[in-house]
Amino acid sequence: MKVLGIGNAIVDVICKVEENFITKNNLTKGTMKLFFDDTEFKNLLINLKIEKSISGGSVANSIVGLSQLKNQVGFMGKISDDDFGIKYEEGLKKENVKYYYKKQKENLPTGTCLILVTPDSERTMCTFLGIAGKISENDIDEKIIKKSELIFLEGYLWDEGQPKKAFEKAISNSNKVAMSLSDLFCVERHKMQFLELVKNKIDIVFANEQEIMSLINTKSFHDVISFAKDLKNNIVITRGEEGAISIKDKEVLECPAKKNLKIIDLTGAGDLFAAGYLHGIINNMDIKNSLANGTEMSSKVIQQFGARLK
Repeated sequence: MKVLGIGNAIVDVICKVEENFITKNNLTKGTMKLFFDDTEFKNLLINLKIEKSISGGSVANSIVGLSQLKNQVGFMGKISDDDFGIKYEEGLKKENVKYYYKKQKENLPTGTCLILVTPDSERTMCTFLGIAGKISENDIDEKIIKKSELIFLEGYLWDEGQPKKAFEKAISNSNKVAMSLSDLFCVERHKMQFLELVKNKIDIVFANEQEIMSLINTKSFHDVISFAKDLKNNIVITRGEEGAISIKDKEVLECPAKKNLKIIDLTGAGDLFAAGYLHGIINNMDIKNSLANGTEMSSKVIQQFGARLK
């Protein structure tokens, strides 16, 4: 298998909202908020019209993108044997993704992410992890990992205790590891651990400008370049309208963002960029073409609704 994704198995529920919905519910626009109370989460959803629901989660979105590019891919993520869990598994299988998890009835429901899209196309996420956040080392099949050319992990999955052990087991059995830092709040919460991973354990790191600058406590992008040049791995940074940049073996390569796009929804931009870039890497393309691939995929997905290319 080319790529095995390991991440939060979450059903994405996409809704359009006005700006005041974000402020009224004390949300920070453009970020992800974790909910620990199922009732509070359901109350948010009560008066909203659902535009679309899909088998989501950040890495799962990337893995589906890779499948659409005709790569052999699989996914590991924890679900419960409930309605959302059944839909989740069916949704991935429809996209030709091999799903490596045997679901059972759990004391928590399958994870759900409410994606609120404001009129400016920005997305704010409210996530109830449910059973997805309880992934443990027992859920990680090392035989499948060893048979995969590359594993792709998400920062969202990282947490102290069992998820951390699952992460470590996956990395220690892998041939090559890519990881997305996922979200600014993730970086803030786990800064020391993420820095250790980026410096010593991960072969390809995906981050946006905010995330990588927060990771190394700087306000200067020049510092980011210097930091990345000192590492042996590949740091790939998306910069919105500034395009994307890759730093590897002290070489800095840039790819401009595509212009004159009709942006509808930014939900899957980073996920599909990672899919395009990894498609290049696993098919022996050079970094310049891999960056162009990522940029092409992300520019397509932001001109439609949701994180799946139609």
